[in-house]
Amino acid sequence: MTGLDKLLRDLSRPGVEVEFAVLLGCLAVAFGVCWLLGRRHASDSIWFGRAIVDGLLFPLLALMLAYTARNVVDDYQAVPLLRIAVPVLVSLAGIRFLARVFTVVFPASGVARLAERLFSWLAWLGAVLWIVGAMPAVLEEMDSITLMFGKTRVSVLDIVGGVLSSGVVLVLSLWVSSALEKRILREAVDDLSLRKIAANAIRALLLLVGLLFALSAVGVDLTALSVMGGALGVGLGLGLQKLAANYVSGFVILFERSLRIGDTVRVDNFEGTVADIKTRYTLIRATNGRESIVPNEKLITERIENLSLADPKLLLTTTVTVGYDSDVELVQKCLLEAALSSSRVIADPAPAARLANLGSDGLEFQLLFWINDPENGQLNVRSDVNIAVLHALRAAGIDIPYPQRVLHLKAQPGGPAIS
Repeated sequence: MTGLDKLLRDLSRPGVEVEFAVLLGCLAVAFGVCWLLGRRHASDSIWFGRAIVDGLLFPLLALMLAYTARNVVDDYQAVPLLRIAVPVLVSLAGIRFLARVFTVVFPASGVARLAERLFSWLAWLGAVLWIVGAMPAVLEEMDSITLMFGKTRVSVLDIVGGVLSSGVVLVLSLWVSSALEKRILREAVDDLSLRKIAANAIRALLLLVGLLFALSAVGVDLTALSVMGGALGVGLGLGLQKLAANYVSGFVILFERSLRIGDTVRVDNFEGTVADIKTRYTLIRATNGRESIVPNEKLITERIENLSLADPKLLLTTTVTVGYDSDVELVQKCLLEAALSSSRVIADPAPAARLANLGSDGLEFQLLFWINDPENGQLNVRSDVNIAVLHALRAAGIDIPYPQRVLHLKAQPGGPAIS
């Protein structure tokens, strides 16, 4: 009789209704406890998730209650339903753990979603094999398949176990680093850039330590990694110079704080706000929605204009031409009032109107005014000021001359007269 046949026979015996009621009770108690504890927690909580049941705590509590109930009820009758519930809840707990950690650490990563789906399929496959009783045979078959790595013979079972152990350790490392960033760094470090580099450094350190522990746990000789480290150093020195320079430059930028997230910068005539500083590149977003990916090495070795490093205030100018017969003092008054009519123009430093040039078409005034929010755009505030200037000059009766040119025609000797 196969394991599946035995399972179906046990499920048809009397007493399954009692097991079903006990299992429902375990799930209800687990849900009640999670609901009471998680009502005031944020939706990004790994323990409680967005809907209580999609967090890690619910399947863990349900697993402990179902396992305890199975051991208790097993003294009085067969418990096939509770035996099925245990591997199902184990798989669900593993899936919820991986999913919640990846959702918090990598909220918009397609690779993380793919890894989550792959692990879900493997976890449910393992639960099915466990339930039908085929798991021992599968493990024995995997242990009999061996591969040679140099002089070392490794079975497929060892490889799978090593991958699972490494995965668990790495996910735990991501969880710890996320918790440290959320509960400690956000309160202790106000600067966003410093908080980001501290979080990246902690995450990298925990991942490295976790990976070394996982490799050691599966029997990998860590001294062999020294050869790989030497090869990696040679690769960085030869073929990966630019890549290594960008990574190092990223940490230098974050440490020196020459560029910070939220600063308004100009790089190669591309002006925008620093949206994110990665380890390899910096993302700059312009006000028109375009984004520029700038390698970090460029930001270190070349001249970059940071418009808000020491002071977020930015000077804007606009040029206005009026007729030569205009009252200069009245023109200046109209220009200053027009500048201050915009809500984004600040009063300190105060706007200024200067007679910049005695032009060929009229008096050229330059209106200078300051804003302290360049991340909200410059063309829009300049447009508002220009419109206000146009209305003010028209209301004051000040002439805005059209470009004029005088053309002198000379008659050629013996030619026709020019009228």
